Order: sequence, then structure tokens, then C-alpha cells
Amino acid sequence: CDRVVGHSRTTAACKDSPPPPVRKALPRAELRGPPGTTPAHPRHPHTGTMARIVLPLLLGIAAAPSLCTAFLPTASRLPALRRPLAGGPTGVSRPARLGLSMATAETKVDWSEKLLKDSADNNVTPYIANLVGRDLHLLPAHPLQIIKGKIEAYFQSRDAEFECKDSLDPIVSSEQCFDDLLIPEDHQSRRFSDTYYISKDKLLRTHTSAHQTELLRGGSTKFLCTGDVYRRDEIDSSHYPAFHQMEGVKILKECEGMEDREEWEKMCVDDLKSFLEGMIDEIFGPVEKRWVEAYFPFTTPSLELEIYFNDDWLEVLGCGVIQQPILDKCDMGSSHGWAFGLGLERLAMVLFDIPDIRLFWTQDKRFLKQFKEGEITKFKPYSKYPPCYKDIAFWLPEAGWEENNFAELVRNVAGDLVERVELIDQFENPKKGKTSHCYRINYRSMDRSLTNEEVDALQEQVREKAAGELTVELR
Repeated sequence: CDRVVGHSRTTAACKDSPPPPVRKALPRAELRGPPGTTPAHPRHPHTGTMARIVLPLLLGIAAAPSLCTAFLPTASRLPALRRPLAGGPTGVSRPARLGLSMATAETKVDWSEKLLKDSADNNVTPYIANLVGRDLHLLPAHPLQIIKGKIEAYFQSRDAEFECKDSLDPIVSSEQCFDDLLIPEDHQSRRFSDTYYISKDKLLRTHTSAHQTELLRGGSTKFLCTGDVYRRDEIDSSHYPAFHQMEGVKILKECEGMEDREEWEKMCVDDLKSFLEGMIDEIFGPVEKRWVEAYFPFTTPSLELEIYFNDDWLEVLGCGVIQQPILDKCDMGSSHGWAFGLGLERLAMVLFDIPDIRLFWTQDKRFLKQFKEGEITKFKPYSKYPPCYKDIAFWLPEAGWEENNFAELVRNVAGDLVERVELIDQFENPKKGKTSHCYRINYRSMDRSLTNEEVDALQEQVREKAAGELTVELR
């Protein structure tokens, strides 16, 4: 494998790259255990905000954040939960009455036509357009569908009025995705380097929270909303540009018209914790839990729920009491309620022991046939093909460098043949006033062994495109 050592090209034996450092734990706000038990574990380090759920037992790395992503400080990295019939508990289809835009599996949609535009305001690639409409969360016996089904069944067993939405159009407005949720204008999730924009005001949703105000205005007051979400992000075994989130919202009838904020806020928080702790016990079994104070623009107070699972603390979701200005804009100024969000892949990777997020997208029967409807079974690896590491070093342009753009370029060239892109070295040359980065690209197929010739060809394309499209100076 061709590597760059000390920014000089050389040949070396391939070795697994060391895991990145783990972030420090957030302050503990509350510690809870299964009924009748006493918390016995000290605080453990974990990977930070809700979107990036820690998977040390599987990956040794962190995940990412949103309220489904919104419940994450930065939408995609910041890693945001799910149904009887799609129309709701009565089985009556409501999209027409609510004015909701639907994109069901039965609808023939030319996503390339809708998403790929020759415009400076459009950064959607053919690779991403090919992922839209796959609807993994609707595929029978798929790990994501199994988790989704269990969560939806739990919520509707607690309250039959909960509606389940899972086919809403992934194309939303910036107002739905950001403005309606009080996300600041300068928030990282709005950047062109972080979000897939179709036009200046239209984009692929970065979290399912983008449908919150749409559903509230349509009359829904208790719902779970599940779907695929998209973010330009780094490349490793726990990050993928498309993943699936679930948003949950409940407006409490018993809080309607209450003016004492302290009183209705406590009622909302108590109800929220009751539902979510019960959901965790339903999915993971009785486990030790703790609530951690957090910050999300759309809720106050905001909380994250962590569980002690497989000898470590795992962050599983973000939640909180819905900000009153959000409800005011929905003509619900006298109403109060809560919302939460979580990532399906992150739960599934832990529960099914799936080590690489790319596997969810494979159509290999060796993967798909391992799972049965409604059952959580441990994934059995069917192969481990050798990796091939290639390094690339270059001087950064004087301005406008965004690491996500490089990851996107690599992904567009090599697709799912890339397992990880890692910054392994950087230094500044004070005389030239330039900064140099060296990245290690780990090529590995999940289905076959790659040849040196095809990897070399991919690496050469990466080098050419990096020089031409990102205006870097190759070294």
C-alpha cells in the first residue's frame, strides 16, 4: 500500500489506524437505575452530543448529532426515535387533509431529476441522489425497520393516539429545517459544506425535526416521524451521508391553557421521562439510566438520555420541552409539550452488533437473510476483506478550506469502497505561510477483495479531482 510518511511518499506495510481520541463526558445531571436498584457505576466518558452516540464496544469511535438531528448541536455530526398504519392509529390516511407532501415507496420518483441541478446553489451529487428513495426503514426484516417497529409499538401501547409518519418528502425548505426550529443563522448545520442544498431555499432534510411544525400546523399533537436524513460528513465506520432518524412529539392536553410555567414545565418533563425511560427498557431491557443537561435551540429545558450498556455509558437520544415560540408560530400559544429525536442506525449498530454503517445499505443476501421480522439477533460477519491504505498530502488553499468537501470528493470517486478517511498529519510552513494536510484513505470492500490496480486508479482520480476542484497543491 502506498503511503506518505512525514509527507514523503514511501511504501509501508498496512496497519490498522489507531482510534481517534474519545471526548470528555458531559456533566451528569441525574442517575437512574432499573426499579429496585441502586446506581453503582461512576460516570464514564462518552462521545458528547446526542447525534454522535458512543459505540466504543463496537467501533472505538464516536458518532454524531440533531432534534432527531435537530437534537444535536450541529445537525449531522451532532448524531436525534417510531407505527400502526401510516395514516395513524385509526388507519385513516391523513396526508391530503393535512396538506403533507408524501413520497411513498409505491410512488415512482425520478430523484435525479428532482435533485441534480446545474446551479451554484446545488451541491447534491449523483451518489447522494442514488440513495434517496431507498427507504431502508420500510423494508421488512431490515434492522432499521425492526427497531422502528418496536419503538412505534411501544408508544402506541402507551397511547393509541400516537400517529406514525414514515413517508414524508425528504425535500424541505430551509424555513422548515432551520428557521421554524429557531436554529441560528450562523449555525454550522446551515453551511453549504454540511448540508445538501437543491437550491438556495430547498434542501435534503438534515433531521426529521424538519417536519415538526408542518405536522403541528396540520393538527397532529402526538406523533412519531421517521425518515432518511442527509448530511455532508466525515467518512468512517459510524458516519454515512444518509441515515435514518425518528422524531417524537407530544402536546399534553392536561397542560392546555396553563400559565404557571414552573408547573406545566414539570408536567412535561415528568411525562417525557416516563415515556422515554419505558421505551429504553422495552428495547434494551432494564438498564441503568442517567439524564444529562444539554442545549438545543428548539427545546428548553433540554436533556440527553444515557444508558449503561455493555460496560459503558451510551448516549441514545436528545429531548426537551418544546420552545414556546415554536408553538406560537403554529397557532398553539396556549399549548405545551415535549419532543425527542434519535438515530436508528446508532441503536441498531449496538443492538445487532453491526460494525460498519455501510452494511445497512448493502443488498448482499448474506447480510439481509440474517434478520427476521420483529427479532433482534446478533449480526454474524460473513467476510473480512483486507484493507488498502493510500495517503495523499497537499497544501491547503489560502481560503475556503472545508474538510467535509474533501470527504465528499473521495466519496463521489470511490463510493462505498472507502471505509475511512483520516487526517494523520498537518503542519504549517511559516516561510511560505501555508498549511499542509496529509490524509490516509482506507479502501475496503464489504463484498470482495480489491486489487491494487483498481485502488491505484481510484487514488489517482482523488488526486486529480482534489487539485482541480478544491484548488489544493499536491505534494
